[in-house]
Amino acid sequence: MTVIETDIDADATVDARGSSCPGPLMDLIGKIRDLETGDVVVLLSDGEESLTDVPEWAEESGNRVLEIVEGDEHNEIYVEKS
Repeated sequence: MTVIETDIDADATVDARGSSCPGPLMDLIGKIRDLETGDVVVLLSDGEESLTDVPEWAEESGNRVLEIVEGDEHNEIYVEKS
């Protein structure tokens, strides 16, 4: 198991490991709708598409990707609701 370290504390987690595209992005969108402005959600995804889909969506929707941490088994994408 890979341990990923970051200084960002997430307010919510979306575990979309094992989901195929566009599942991780749809799960993230569903969760971020429930959050307050300024809250941070971390998406756990093993789909490579998330590395491009999430930043594109964040830019279009006005949200902000704070950090992308690429791990051996999955990636963590930290998004702040704007």
